[in-house]
Amino acid sequence: MVQLVVGQKGKGKTTEILNRANEEIKTASGNIVFIDRNNAHMYELNNRIRLIDISRYPLGSSDEFVGFISGIISQDHDLQSMYLDGFLKCAKLEGKDITSTILKLDKVSTMFNINFVISVSLDQEELSEQIRDKVLISL
Repeated sequence: MVQLVVGQKGKGKTTEILNRANEEIKTASGNIVFIDRNNAHMYELNNRIRLIDISRYPLGSSDEFVGFISGIISQDHDLQSMYLDGFLKCAKLEGKDITSTILKLDKVSTMFNINFVISVSLDQEELSEQIRDKVLISL
């Protein structure tokens, strides 16, 4: 399942998904990965959550981003959830339509039974109708 935490910059999306990741790890039977643009939140995450600083990898497009996510999944058969902060920047989608990438992640989620919680710096009204039902929280 793909769940979106949406709202403009500064509304508390990062805090929301950090809290959700830390809460989930308490009862998780599998592994959790948190992807961010840097490692600034390293000390805010439970040490059992794997933090990946995506800026260290040479990704140039949203397709490369989905490939990167697929690579992580292929290496961890116990992966339960992925939290993606700053999705527009991480996925190279600033100023672009995110619908097809979200739908690709939804297919990956279904195929491998992995939950995605994604923060997106857009208002719910800016999302296409196809993915509005994936909004978990609108800030």
